[in-house]
Amino acid sequence: MQRIANLLAIKDGKVLLLQKPRRGWYVAPGGKMESGESIYEAAVREFQEETNVIPHHAHLKGVYTMVIKENDMVVDEWMLYTFVAKDIEGTPFEETREGKLAWHPIEDLAHLPMAEGDRTNLQFVVSQAAGIQYGTFEYTTNFELLHEKIQHSIE
Repeated sequence: MQRIANLLAIKDGKVLLLQKPRRGWYVAPGGKMESGESIYEAAVREFQEETNVIPHHAHLKGVYTMVIKENDMVVDEWMLYTFVAKDIEGTPFEETREGKLAWHPIEDLAHLPMAEGDRTNLQFVVSQAAGIQYGTFEYTTNFELLHEKIQHSIE
C-alpha cells in the first residue's frame, strides 16, 4: 500500500496550495514516503522539495485511507498523513514541475477545485479543532466521491 504525506502551511489567514496541472485541482504539497522514512520526515521533506520553504513545528492533523473503486471492486488504495505548520521560513517557488504554488485565503478551501476528501481533510486542518481526524474516502476512478467516513480523537 502506498503511503503519502502532505503538509499544509498556514500564515496570516492564508494557506499555501499547489495547483496540479493535470486536473487543475489544488492540494497541500506532499508526496510519496521513501523506504524507512517516518511520516513526519516524509511530510517535511516533500513540502521542502515542492515549495522551497522550511516548515517549523509541523504536527500531524489527519490520517486517511483513500480507496479507488471500479464497479464495486477496489482498484487502488493508499494512506495519507496530513501535517500542518503555522511557522515557515523562506520564499516559496511560484511554479515547479509539480504545479503552481500560491497563497490562498483560508475561505477559498470551500470552493477551490479539489478532491472532496482533500476538502474535508484541509478544512479540518484550518478549523483549529483539537486532536486528529481519521477517515476513509472511497472514489470512482474519475475521483468522484462515493463515500466518506470520518472520526476524531482528542487527547
